[in-house]
Amino acid sequence: MSTPAALYRNAIDLNRYSNSVARRVMNAYNDIIIDAANQLRTIDELTAPVKAAKLRSILAQLKESLGTWAGDATEITALELQGLTELQSEFVTEQLRKVLPAGARDAVRTVEISPQFAQSVVTTDPTQLNVVALSDDLFAAVQGAPATFSLTAAKGATITLPNGEVLTKAFRGIATDQAERFSQVVRNGLLTGETTPSIAKRLVGQLQFGEQARTARQLAAAGGELTAVADNQIMSLVRTSINQVANSASMAVYEANQDISKKYRYIATLDSRTSSICRALDNREFEYGKGPTPPQHFGCRSTIVAVIDPDILPPSTIAKRASADGPVPINTSYGQWLAEKQKGETDADLRARQEKTLGASKVPYFNRLVDKYGAKNAMAKLVRDDGSELTLEQLRKRYGPA
Repeated sequence: MSTPAALYRNAIDLNRYSNSVARRVMNAYNDIIIDAANQLRTIDELTAPVKAAKLRSILAQLKESLGTWAGDATEITALELQGLTELQSEFVTEQLRKVLPAGARDAVRTVEISPQFAQSVVTTDPTQLNVVALSDDLFAAVQGAPATFSLTAAKGATITLPNGEVLTKAFRGIATDQAERFSQVVRNGLLTGETTPSIAKRLVGQLQFGEQARTARQLAAAGGELTAVADNQIMSLVRTSINQVANSASMAVYEANQDISKKYRYIATLDSRTSSICRALDNREFEYGKGPTPPQHFGCRSTIVAVIDPDILPPSTIAKRASADGPVPINTSYGQWLAEKQKGETDADLRARQEKTLGASKVPYFNRLVDKYGAKNAMAKLVRDDGSELTLEQLRKRYGPA
């Protein structure tokens, strides 16, 4: 069985898109903190009573501004997610059409998307509602009954972040926590005799108001005590939400077209930053409704792709998937990528890549498992059922000393 290569490239594009959306939300947050820090710089020479009153005013304004930011961030993300849902659904539908003979392409079923789907994803807490939105469409299709596949607001309400929260609550949490953190940092600094310009510098780091030149990651790296952590949280929240919605749209289309694809493949990113659970799931195939889907954790970059019936799309020896070391054969699993030298790599290069990913102490166990079970299965042997990695002591008990 095989998969159109464009579906693999789509995963990379989605990661880039998430960085773009996150950057917009981060810039809005950072500007609020930078504005408050700039106001803080001006009160150093004021008398004590005036300084205290000015500080209270800055903190009150900051709290209000961050509350507004949380609402705006929710609306921006919901708007982006709604557009993404429609675009992803259309893209996946078109890819399925391309694998069929010209005369049969109209047979591909489309998915209806509610205008309130994304808004429901980011704002509706399923624990507060009596929401049951199991895949009735999938059940009907399996039973041979007619079904109208759709992404409704009710289905959107069942989608939450990995910790069970919805995005709007997460943004409000950042706003509340950071307003309190700003107050704490300023008060502690003043109590120890630190100048307000020095405190302001610690709060924002190297960031300037209206930053446009830096990427999302560069913004987080250049930030201070009130921006770096929050920026990383925003990046993770946005990326996770985009991953959820894109995979939900893809899955809806795949489920609607099981006469073309009866299974899907879990695809992780082939680099050293991939989580243990996604490394173990990479390239594994599951029947629809019976397997895990991304995101498995915050910041997850994994995706799902349809496995096309071989009578429709014969396996390709030319198609590639991306990796940190350049294109590799499309059926390369994470374990194979980590076990085998890539083009131009030396033995030392391979060892360094393995150690960066697993840690030096676990590399001997991984290579031993490769010899015993094969590269594709070795990675799963290093991961517990809950997706976390086995400790070195657990590996010793299972497989003896390295």
